[in-house]
Amino acid sequence: MTRAVVCRASGADLDALSVLVAQALSAGPVGAWLVSDATERPLVVRRYARLLVSWGLEHGRVDTTGDRSVVAVWHRRVVAPVPSAGWMYDLHRVLGSHASRFALWHAYLDAVVPQVPHAYLAHLATRPGDEDVARVLLAAGLRGLDAEGLPSYAEVPGGRPREGVLAGLGFEPRSPILLEPGGPALWRLWRPAPDTGRCGGLPPRVRLRRGVTPLRGRLIPHPSPGSP
Repeated sequence: MTRAVVCRASGADLDALSVLVAQALSAGPVGAWLVSDATERPLVVRRYARLLVSWGLEHGRVDTTGDRSVVAVWHRRVVAPVPSAGWMYDLHRVLGSHASRFALWHAYLDAVVPQVPHAYLAHLATRPGDEDVARVLLAAGLRGLDAEGLPSYAEVPGGRPREGVLAGLGFEPRSPILLEPGGPALWRLWRPAPDTGRCGGLPPRVRLRRGVTPLRGRLIPHPSPGSP
């Protein structure tokens, strides 16, 4: 059985955890979509990762391990999120001309956010080979959420959402988001609260036709009836 020391991160961990998030994001398909220029990507994504972790420390919860090999950034959503002027200001201040693509990414995600209270796993990053440690860290956090009766939500890229770290912890895939133009699919993952059943509390399914459609500064999802 994998053993890991799970702890809450603090400001002293910002540098180390930002590097971990940046490395994971840069190596994946979302990072390539966010910053197409491979030479610019590491610096731009590092700046974004630092902002992401900073916001998690200030406004949410950031869990890590004793050796800082895994980081999970969580936010509680009692109501559906609305665009934050402070977040958008910081995004443009930190990323400059690259901010528009990152803002588009967040708009895609916000367009299909679950409309029920939940805990949102905004980002999970793990050092290669430490996936079992990530499961231990997440399981510890999920036990606390289960005690509160709070479901969880996340997004993951890739074509096999049932084979990742989250799938082994009770998360089930739902309809995906397709990042346009030319980006990867992001699978929405939902973990119901205890005693609510497999789909308990999950909002109506959103079927995305070519992702969501940017229209006059808004992102309009294409809903479809039926259960997720």
